[in-house]
Amino acid sequence: MSTVLAPQTTGAPALSPARIEIDNVSLRYFTPQGETLALGGISLSVAAGEFVSIIGQSGCGKSTLLSIIAGILEPSGGNVRVDGKPVTAPSHRIGYMLQQDYLYEWRTILDNALLGAQIQKRDLKRARERAVHLLEKCGMGAFLDHYPRSLSGGMRQRVALARTLVTEPDVVLLDEPFSALDSQTRLAIADEVVDVLRSEGKSVILVTHDIGEAIAMTDRVIVLSRRPGRIKSQHPMRFPSHAAGRPTPFEARSLPEFNAYFSTLWDELDVHVEG
Repeated sequence: MSTVLAPQTTGAPALSPARIEIDNVSLRYFTPQGETLALGGISLSVAAGEFVSIIGQSGCGKSTLLSIIAGILEPSGGNVRVDGKPVTAPSHRIGYMLQQDYLYEWRTILDNALLGAQIQKRDLKRARERAVHLLEKCGMGAFLDHYPRSLSGGMRQRVALARTLVTEPDVVLLDEPFSALDSQTRLAIADEVVDVLRSEGKSVILVTHDIGEAIAMTDRVIVLSRRPGRIKSQHPMRFPSHAAGRPTPFEARSLPEFNAYFSTLWDELDVHVEG
């Protein structure tokens, strides 16, 4: 019989001292129709090395929250801190990987991976060594001199991940980076991405519409309510039936806890299909 851990409310205990602290963040925007509250009082902490996912219905503010954490959007209220320092603008400490890979077609794979380091005026010798290491770890070592047009969607996203990590951010934000990939590629790349990010010791926040992806890849799943987005519940992902510690994403999908978590999260999302 499967056991589902009870949902935890905001302020769930972290694995170690908080790396990311989100304190009562809200966002309002204005249109000719009036004021809209997009996010309402989000408070959340993410530990060093913790991998967290955020799910919720379309329009609930998931990507908006990531943009605030990244320093791209200024919140209407509240604040975000990384290691105790306020985030008020984009920072080299925060890497942001989007749904689109944004590779430059005229640059080689290695040169694409180096782009962020060049923009930030990093030591290019060190950055190049790191880029080669990351591309090899992502299975792209044989394609350093190739161009993006010769790569599949999954391969392009591996390059985008390497580019995000070359600049050595402490925090990595993933905004539905696999949503454009076919299901088989998504399953394969999930294992690789988790392996790379965990080996790097990053604090990661993944936004996804895929409940299974959230369960299989992350340590904790956070459910946002309908707009205005508020934290509805938090669910730690634990797999006691897997004796050898944390399962890979692919392994997690075959464990009894997976289906139990999926059912709980589906009910939390309260999805209604209108026909």
